[in-house]
Amino acid sequence: MFKMFLIKYAEIAIKGKNRFLFEDALVEHIRRALEAADGEFQVTKESGRIYVSCLGDYDYGEVVGALSKVFGIVGICPVVRLEDRGFEELAREVVAYLGWMYPEREATFKVITRRIKKSYPMESMEVSAALGERILEACPKLTVDVHHPQIEIHVEIRGTIYLYSETVPGPGGMPVGTNGRATLLLSGGIDSPVAGYMIAKRGVKIDAVYFHAPPYTSERAKQKVVDLARILSQYTGPISLKVVNFTDIQLYIYEKCPHDELTIIMRRYMMRIAQRFAQENGSLGLVTGESIGQVASQTMQSLAATNEVCEMPVYRPLIGFDKEEIVTVAKKIDTYETSILPYEDCCTIFVAKHPVTKPNRNAVRRSEQKLAEKIDQLVEEAVRTAETVEVDPAC
Repeated sequence: MFKMFLIKYAEIAIKGKNRFLFEDALVEHIRRALEAADGEFQVTKESGRIYVSCLGDYDYGEVVGALSKVFGIVGICPVVRLEDRGFEELAREVVAYLGWMYPEREATFKVITRRIKKSYPMESMEVSAALGERILEACPKLTVDVHHPQIEIHVEIRGTIYLYSETVPGPGGMPVGTNGRATLLLSGGIDSPVAGYMIAKRGVKIDAVYFHAPPYTSERAKQKVVDLARILSQYTGPISLKVVNFTDIQLYIYEKCPHDELTIIMRRYMMRIAQRFAQENGSLGLVTGESIGQVASQTMQSLAATNEVCEMPVYRPLIGFDKEEIVTVAKKIDTYETSILPYEDCCTIFVAKHPVTKPNRNAVRRSEQKLAEKIDQLVEEAVRTAETVEVDPAC
């Protein structure tokens, strides 16, 4: 029955004179998402509406699944498209539709009509009332409830007539790329992929940096991060992932600096290196999965010490989340099961037994002075030898 989907958006509708830019971006992302689905599709924009027309056979679940990962979409409505042949024909089509969609179901309903075509001989309220009467006559198990209906029957009268009653939720947010670019510090844990998802949902295009520490971390740990980036890319689009060999820097810090400051100093050098890549790719900020108080490196004092080395903004979408809330999102976007695979990354391998939770920034700077002999050389080597992995959702 369904040869068309109505795509609903929310925030885009209030964008004023720039609205068309966001609509065009959303249309382009929908087209790209549908490239992974079997079938031929046409995406069109019309008077505040975006439609996906299915031009032949297609897999309903596959198409809805692809659309449900496109930021900017708040609802996916399977639509029946009808020619305007007068009210009597419309009433017959609506009754037939309900018989197909809800056979023998006892439920309450409401008809909601939008008459965009002002030449139509009946007004919206008249159409809704008249259709309601026909439905009650033909479907005795359906009853009217205009306040809290179980079924909302939508009729949009335009050049043609669109009929729908089901809405599959979309992810919401803004189309990726409409709000700039940022670089995500991606690890193999639960938090950072969720942070990437959250910032991309606000329309930000993301690249990523992963810090690898062979032989202390295995190739499986690296592959785990690539797999997380691939899952994430289903929402964000292609991700350019930099894999940085961080082993020599970590060992040098371990040798020269107080062990209770290891975590914060390593974190500061990660941020410095990530910022280098961010500046190269045109990012406007860094993104991390940090949440206040979750671990020693995420206290207010530790975050301040980390921020000190950054010249660009650091965005922390999860800053007020607790672990349970983060896990809920991770499960929703299918990164959780990959994140909990038992392959440790460099942050967990070199963690101190008793890390400082309220680092004194003057003390941290003095400790970093002990690294002066070799640290710049090691950082340059890490940047120069970084591997680039282009992660695409289709691969």
